[in-house]
Amino acid sequence: MKLEKIIKSISSFVAMVVIFLMAGGMYLSFKGFEMLDDGSIVLMNQAYAQDVAKELPVIPDNYVFPDKHSEGAADAPITLYEYSSFGCSHCADFHLGTLPQLKEKYVKEGKLRLVFVPFPIDKSSMDATLLGECMPEDKYMAFVDLMFKKQREWGLSRNPEKVLKQYAALSGLSNAKADACLHDDDVARDILFNRQNGITQLGIEGTPSFVISYKGKSEMLGGAMTFENISNIIDNKLNN
Repeated sequence: MKLEKIIKSISSFVAMVVIFLMAGGMYLSFKGFEMLDDGSIVLMNQAYAQDVAKELPVIPDNYVFPDKHSEGAADAPITLYEYSSFGCSHCADFHLGTLPQLKEKYVKEGKLRLVFVPFPIDKSSMDATLLGECMPEDKYMAFVDLMFKKQREWGLSRNPEKVLKQYAALSGLSNAKADACLHDDDVARDILFNRQNGITQLGIEGTPSFVISYKGKSEMLGGAMTFENISNIIDNKLNN
């Protein structure tokens, strides 16, 4: 009898574990994450994250790019525009891996100017974008870095808005100010206007997307690019 009870207990425990794992997997999937074989949790590649080369549109010479958030010398010979979403895993990879290399090799030398253009692809990314727009310009890029470094934490949260407001508070934004920023329709319209222009006029279909400008000419670079890819393009333009 004892053996039967033990077997029943083990069976019940195993069933509970299976249900727990299935529920956890469904929750992660709902939040846009997945668990790898080694147990680590990563963001899934969104369907709209660009990682496939395709034919790129020709950008008119008179196209006006948003340039509110920039780093580097204003007279740098090359400008790189990054259309990016805070909830995009490819964007986080670029910011945490590729961008520091570009800053070290080109921005510090006055050869490259970087412009960050928010391109939110979901509600939480839009909330993070709205909070970012309330930051003083000298703190904006630090907030961008924080959003990408903490992407998994706020992305997995059951209440991402609350977590995002906590991060905004660490950057000096009061709770009342954060609430006002999240409901600023004028700023939201500007963000969505730039986003729509990126879609309709530049042909952007996902994030990250890049545009490089040199001597009055601008061209799309496509989706997720490595440091080597971008570096080769920059070097070719500088050398020619």
